[in-house]
Amino acid sequence: MAKTRAIYRCADCGHEVAKWVGRCPECQAWGTIAEAAAARPALAKVAAGAPAAPAMPIARVDVESARAKTSGVAELDRVLGGGLVPGAVILLAGEPGVGKSTLLLEATYRWAAGSGTPALYVTGEESAGQVRLRAERTGALHDELYLAAESDLGGLLGHVDVVKPGLLIVDSVQTMSTATAEGSAGGVTQVRAVATALVALAKERGLPVVLVGHVTKDGSVAGPRVLEHLVDVVLQFEGDRHSTLRLLRGVKNRFGPSDEVGCFELVEEGIVGVPDPSGLFLNKREAAVAGTAVTVVVEGKRPLMAEVQALVASSSMPTPRRAVSGLDSARVAMVLAVLERRGKVRLGNADVYAATVGGMKVTEPSADLALALAVASAARDIALPPDMVAIGEVGLAGEVRRVSGTGRRLTEAMRLGFTRALVPPDSGPMPSGMRVSVVQDVQAALRILRKEGKALRDESKETED
Repeated sequence: MAKTRAIYRCADCGHEVAKWVGRCPECQAWGTIAEAAAARPALAKVAAGAPAAPAMPIARVDVESARAKTSGVAELDRVLGGGLVPGAVILLAGEPGVGKSTLLLEATYRWAAGSGTPALYVTGEESAGQVRLRAERTGALHDELYLAAESDLGGLLGHVDVVKPGLLIVDSVQTMSTATAEGSAGGVTQVRAVATALVALAKERGLPVVLVGHVTKDGSVAGPRVLEHLVDVVLQFEGDRHSTLRLLRGVKNRFGPSDEVGCFELVEEGIVGVPDPSGLFLNKREAAVAGTAVTVVVEGKRPLMAEVQALVASSSMPTPRRAVSGLDSARVAMVLAVLERRGKVRLGNADVYAATVGGMKVTEPSADLALALAVASAARDIALPPDMVAIGEVGLAGEVRRVSGTGRRLTEAMRLGFTRALVPPDSGPMPSGMRVSVVQDVQAALRILRKEGKALRDESKETED
C-alpha cells in the first residue's frame, strides 16, 4: 500500500511545504499555511510509455501553424511580439477600472472583423447586456463576435464547442469555477484547476486564449503563483485613475520580448493606441520656467520624453515635507541628499515637491540628473533652457554615471525639437546636430545651470529693452 504524507499549502499563493510554518516562504504572508484537505501519495515509479509524437530534429519542426496572427490592435501586437500565437495562453492583469475589459472587447472586435473566424468573449463579472452596452458605445458590434455570460467551466467549454472560435477571452479567471475542484470561485484550488483546463484546451485546439486576472493591493497578479507559470504571456495593464493614459507592459513572453510597452489612451469612444506618446508627457510652453527639466527614459525598447517638475518652498515645520508623485520616493530622497552635500544646495529647511507630467511613472535612474537640476533650478530660481534635456544617473559621491542607449534617447529628443543635452562621460556616439555637454558630476551640471540661467536672463532683458 502506497504511503501518504500530509502537506501544507499557503492559502494566498498556493505554495506547498512539508511542515507547518508561520510565514509562507514564497509570498511572505503570515498565518496562511494550513494542512491540505487531502493527503497526497508518495511518488512511485513511472513506467515508460509510447510517446504522443516521435521526436525529430528541430530544423524539421513545422512552424507555420505557430505563426503569430495580428489582433488588429497595433500596440497590443507590439507587446505580444507580433500578434496572437495559436495555442498561446495570455494572462492580462490590472487594477479595477483601468480598462482591461474595454481593451479586450476592442481586440475581440478587430479579430472578428479582420480574421474571418469567430471570436468568443465570455464574461463572468458582468451580464451580457452590460457588455453589449459597452460594445455599442465603443462601436464594437460585429456578427462574428459572440458573447456569453458564464461562470461555470463546463458551460464555457460548451460554448467553445458550439461557436468554434478563433479567439477566446475569459473575463475573468477568478470568477470561473468547476465542480471537479474543491473550494469557491477565486480560491487557489479553483483558479489552478480552471487555468489548467483552459491551457489544455488552448494547446489541444491551437486556440489563443486571453485570461483576465485580478491584482493584489501591491499591484501583483492575484491568485496562486503557479498561474503565472502555466500561461505563456503575462501582461500588466497600468494607469492612473486621474489620467487617460494607459501602459500595457509585458512581464513574461515565451514568443517575444518581455520588456516591451504599449501605450493607449482612454477616450469617450473606447480605447485607442498611441503610437507616438512622447508629447503626452511634456508641457507646451513658450518661455523657460524655473523648477522644470526634461529627460528621456526608456520603457521597454521605446524612448519616451519625460518632464520632471520640482517646487522648493520655505518651511516652518520642524521636519520639512517631501512630497513625490510619479517618481521613486527613495531615489528622490537620495538625490536631495547628494544635492545638499555635494552641490551645496540648501534644502534642510525647505519643503520639496517633485512630480512628473501627464501621470507618467519614472523609476529609471537615468532621470536622476534631470531631477537634480529641477530641484536646484527651483531652489535658486534659475530656469533651464526649454530646448535642453538632461540624461544621467547620479551616484552618492556626486558623480554622473552613464546609462544605456544615450544616442537613441537623444535621437528621440531631436525629433521633438530639442537641440541641447547634458550627458554623462563615455556615452558613446552622439547624433549630429545636437549640442552635447558632458558633465562629470553634479557640481559641473550646476555650473552649467548657472551659466545658462544667466544667459536666459540677459536675453530676456534685451528683449524687454
